Amino acid sequence: MELKTKIHAEDGKQEIFITREFDLPVELLFKAYTEPELFEQWMGSKVVKMENKQHGGYRFETLNPQGEVVFSANGTIHEIVPDQKITRTFQMENTPFPVQMEFLEFEKLTDTTSKITIQSIYKSVDFRDQHLKMPFAQGINWAHNRLQELFK
Repeated sequence: MELKTKIHAEDGKQEIFITREFDLPVELLFKAYTEPELFEQWMGSKVVKMENKQHGGYRFETLNPQGEVVFSANGTIHEIVPDQKITRTFQMENTPFPVQMEFLEFEKLTDTTSKITIQSIYKSVDFRDQHLKMPFAQGINWAHNRLQELFK
């Protein structure tokens, strides 16, 4: 089955591009990324902190059925423009991966459709390639599918 969320990684570069079109107005897509209650529903992670402002921070955790933290990530928001963009750092805790820089762009396609483009920049090509070997593409596609279903 083809993944609706596309990952583009050019050989020899330290970045990846993640794109996905949604049958959602851009305002709803942006809210899904910035409102803790919505984010938790589609991402499947608990929001510990989400300060949607310049110099604000965020942190979320994914728990196993026993309630133990199996994944956590945090970052700092550098710029946020409602319904347009978020510029932030992203760091997976307790992993060998250093912090990444992320540029999230929200685009209105029509009144009822939108697109997100996420550019993630890694410290090195090697770190990027290691990340791509993880089940990352399937995970983000699964989460984006849940996001789309949330608003049906």
